[in-house]
Amino acid sequence: MHNVYLYIFIMAAVSYLIRVLPLTLIRKEIKNRTIRSFLFYVPYVTLSVMTFPAILEATASIWSGLFALLVGILLAWFQKSLFQVAVFSCLAVFLLEFFL
Repeated sequence: MHNVYLYIFIMAAVSYLIRVLPLTLIRKEIKNRTIRSFLFYVPYVTLSVMTFPAILEATASIWSGLFALLVGILLAWFQKSLFQVAVFSCLAVFLLEFFL
């Protein structure tokens, strides 16, 4: 039989080590431009990778999610506010779902 507490302990240890090891092993400032630029973009890429599939799968149809994504990208390209992007993307999903 599998011991669920062992799995929880291993998961906690791995999560802890992933967060603590960089703090303990890298003590001086990182001066390499490539590594610094890589680390700068990691949060944005991680957020995008987690958000993109959710946008497509959050609606009843993948096409309405894709249409809302395109509306959001277009409005963001023209520097509209986050509120405007969210409202018009939701409106795009509502209208596409209503007519399909």
